[in-house]
Amino acid sequence: MKKIIIISLLSILGIFLVVGGIFLFRQWNKPLGTSLGLPTPTATPKLTTAMPEPSSTLNPSADNPVTNTPLPTTAPSATQPQPVCGGPSVMYILGIGADNDFDDYIYGLADVIRIARVDFVTPKITVLTIPRDLWVEFTGIKEKYAETVTHGKINQAYLYGGPGMGYYEGQGGGPGLLALTLAHNYGLYVDHYGAVNMVVFQKIIDALGGIDIYLDQDWDGKPVDDKTENMGYFEAGQWHMNGNQALRFARIRKKYSEVTRTDNQTLVMCAIKEKALSPSVVTKIPQLIRSLVGEIQTDLTLEQISQLVCVLTKLEKENLQFIRFPDEMMVQGRIYDPLMRNTTFVWDIPKEDIQAFIQDFQNDAIPAESGGGMSCP
Repeated sequence: MKKIIIISLLSILGIFLVVGGIFLFRQWNKPLGTSLGLPTPTATPKLTTAMPEPSSTLNPSADNPVTNTPLPTTAPSATQPQPVCGGPSVMYILGIGADNDFDDYIYGLADVIRIARVDFVTPKITVLTIPRDLWVEFTGIKEKYAETVTHGKINQAYLYGGPGMGYYEGQGGGPGLLALTLAHNYGLYVDHYGAVNMVVFQKIIDALGGIDIYLDQDWDGKPVDDKTENMGYFEAGQWHMNGNQALRFARIRKKYSEVTRTDNQTLVMCAIKEKALSPSVVTKIPQLIRSLVGEIQTDLTLEQISQLVCVLTKLEKENLQFIRFPDEMMVQGRIYDPLMRNTTFVWDIPKEDIQAFIQDFQNDAIPAESGGGMSCP
């Protein structure tokens, strides 16, 4: 009788372990947000053929927002080096910094748009800046708004896709419409997305214990008129910034340029990476991620996040690159916005030039010393 009881208890324990293991596995592999529902380049890391014109190949529908769109078919050879950290060969991630200073993501423009090309084979991470003032065509807009919401700045795609505006009926909300806009206009597809607003950005910096940045010049973020926010004044030298200071420094623009602000944001990103991978912090990353689940917009799984943290620890310094369009491409212009009913600033860059640069980015063909980019100090 005693033997039967022991066997029964062991059987029950085994069932609990199996069920618990299945639950944990599902949680580990469950996306933390709504998926994009777009064709994905994950299994095909390098584009070998020119992308067709978006207007002739993208046919949005409710079931499949992008159809009849050829994706590259060249898969890595079995004899090539294998990916590290359990990741795919290459992963493309859309990173968004929203100008929303509330705890939600109902409204907000995408004031920061970056595409991270994560190469798990080399390993290498290349981060491309997409200027927020590019003029684009929207697709996937609800039928009742389709005749009025046709064009705008690319950072408006995130706003128009969000729940506050209600213009978009596809997957992924604001990140979804922004990802669809990148694919529709430039043939740039992403696998996943991650978005933070200004509140969460500060929380991340503070949770890391602040970040350390050396400034090689003074930066003046004081107001230039009564409509400008006060970002403060940052003297040259070594800084230990908390979340509020890092946010203000990353937003300084009025006395400089959008390009300058982008480079300063890169300095902040480099400092975050350095602090996150420091011995005193790196072991706390899983706890930090768990504490922020629900506050960050992302469709990544916990497993994929752990893969990204893992690959960061394996990078050589020269294999983390930040690139942007070369200065000679950044031509200023203005255009009439029919929805906003005013003339607005845009970067007047031919679409084919943007597509060509993005093609090189996807093929990992932009040298570190070109492309208007920089590496971490």
